[in-house]
Amino acid sequence: MIKLFNIEKAYPVGPGKYYVLRRISAEVKEGDFITIMGPSGAGAWSGEYYFLEQPVHKLNLKQRAEINKKYIGFVFQQYHLLDNLTVAENLDIPLSYRNIKSSERQAIVADTLDRFQIVAMKDLFPSQLSGGQQQLVAVARAVIANPKLILADEPTGNLHSSQGKEIMELFKRLNNEGTTIIQVTHNEAWAAYGDRIIHLADGWITPS
Repeated sequence: MIKLFNIEKAYPVGPGKYYVLRRISAEVKEGDFITIMGPSGAGAWSGEYYFLEQPVHKLNLKQRAEINKKYIGFVFQQYHLLDNLTVAENLDIPLSYRNIKSSERQAIVADTLDRFQIVAMKDLFPSQLSGGQQQLVAVARAVIANPKLILADEPTGNLHSSQGKEIMELFKRLNNEGTTIIQVTHNEAWAAYGDRIIHLADGWITPS
């Protein structure tokens, strides 16, 4: 599904650069559950990145955005739900990016609310939910359009341990159903839910 060749990522520090990724080459197969552990970082990147055989590194921003909308669901540490929309309306957003009739979208939202056992929250706003409830909605939003890949960035970082376990068990069930998952975490217990752990240190992949 994903192939990386000599990926490098760095940001400027004084007259030089600080690398958070150095010559990273890796492959993620469909159905994998990968955990990445390492320091936080940001900046420009270089190298070759293939997703479903498409050379993403050669695509323009619009084309990359289309891939994101069509194939990828995102789960963030800060939830990133829209405060002025209800739970049901937040779930509808990924569907609105696609050519799906309104009636079909409503049916998909209803099925997702039932699947995640959050029907009672459908008319509530994010501010009316606990952190664990918000992240549950965020995961539901990430998978509602049946993405091929879920990218989860510290998905349990703001949750209590019991809430974090609930989210990780949910990810494991989704993975067992065929969804490919890549998560970034600093938590050893949550990392163990993945089938494979990639450790980063000083930008390099290190032996496990």
